[in-house]
Formats: sequence, C-alpha cells, structure tokens
Amino acid sequence: MPNPSSHIDDFHSEPVGRLRADLALALRAAAHHGLAEGVCNHFSIELPDGSRRFLLNPRGLLWSEVSADDVVMIDGAGDRLAGRHEVEPTAMFIHAAIHRIAGKACVLHTHMPSAMALTLTVDRALDTTLSQTAMRFHGRVAVDGDYNGLALDASEGERIARAMHGADVVFLGNHGVVVCGSRIDHAYDDLYYLERACAAQVLASSTGRPLVPVAPAIAERVAAQTLGERLQSELFFEALRRTLSAGPRRSG
Repeated sequence: MPNPSSHIDDFHSEPVGRLRADLALALRAAAHHGLAEGVCNHFSIELPDGSRRFLLNPRGLLWSEVSADDVVMIDGAGDRLAGRHEVEPTAMFIHAAIHRIAGKACVLHTHMPSAMALTLTVDRALDTTLSQTAMRFHGRVAVDGDYNGLALDASEGERIARAMHGADVVFLGNHGVVVCGSRIDHAYDDLYYLERACAAQVLASSTGRPLVPVAPAIAERVAAQTLGERLQSELFFEALRRTLSAGPRRSG
C-alpha cells in the first residue's frame, strides 16, 4: 500500500483525476436522469493499480452538485486517504465486498424508482424477455431476495456480493439495485437503460393487460449484440460530458 504522501500525489495525478471527473459526471448524470435519492447511495471505482484503493462520492452532497474535486479516495475499509470531504461510515459495506468478492471495478448502487419498484414484486426483478431494452440484460441479472435490513456491517455486504454469482446487475429485494462494470461509462450506460427497461415494464404492467415476452433465445441474441459493440455507451457518456455542468465550485 502506498504511504500517506503518495495517496495525495496519486489523488492529484492525471489518471486519477480523469477517473474522479468521470465518477463525478456519472453522479451528476444520475441526478439529471432522476436516479438519485437524497444524499444517499454511492458510486465507486477501484484504482487500476492493484492497491485496493477506491474513489467514492462524499457524504452529504447531492449528486447534482458533485464535481471531481469532491470525490474522495478511500481504502477497502472505507477510511479516507485523500479528498476534502468526509465519507459516510457505511458507504463501503456493500461496495468493498463487491469489489473484493465479485471482482467488479465499478460499482453503482441506487434506489432508482422503477427498478426498486420491481424489487417489491414477487418476481423481484426485471423480466429480460420483454422490451428490447430489457433484453440487453438477459443472462446478466441476479436476484438477492433475502432482505436483511440496512447494510450496517461487512457481513451483509459480503452476503450481497456472493448472491451476485458474477452477474453485472443484482436486484436487492425490498431495497434497490447494484450495477457493475469494468469501466464507468459502460456501467453508467447500463444503469440508465436498466431504469428505462424497468420503467417500461412497470408501465406495461399498470395497464392490466397480459405481457408478451419473446423467446429466451431472442433475448440472448439481443444481449450479445448489445455487449458486442459498446461504442454507443461511450458516445452517450461523452454527450453527457458535453451537456452537463461540472458542478458548482465550493471553497474548503
């Protein structure tokens, strides 16, 4: 593990600066798209140097106001290594376990409304054989239906991480969702379209009419087509970079 002075140096390095900017952009985009809930929930990205250090949004800020300068560097225990803000004590109970056990580089946890609504149903999750948008997640979704209360200790995070079984998306029963990826832009694209797919299913279900799924083989093919070319995901994130502000500047 790098010494304390190197944490500061790394935090202000160009590669980490780019990651901080991308994480802040993802948070502001989530707020813009209605995926945030107060000052709760967290996005995290592991530094790619094997040091088991992470970037995380700070405690007490709305996602809409987070800039790159607000992002905090922490270790696997959630202790702050660099950054000007405090860290919410329970922030890493879910994130650290998923990074460590599931081997995910980017972890996005939200209580976004339509996805959370589906976690309250008997099925607990999105039906990936319904809309074309939902099909991109076919074979990529796990369900943790064993709601256990607030994640206030490491064991609950570890239980969630093991329930993922390597999936990119986990629906947490009576709770919310976690979306993971190898990079921020791809993970955010999945988060956005997951909520869109869930919203379509909730809306269709509200009509009271029977829903018409496609054959699983078709859903599997659409998932492969989507994952086979992620340029659209990257272009979407760059469009967000052009159109969303960098957040307000604050002293301190």
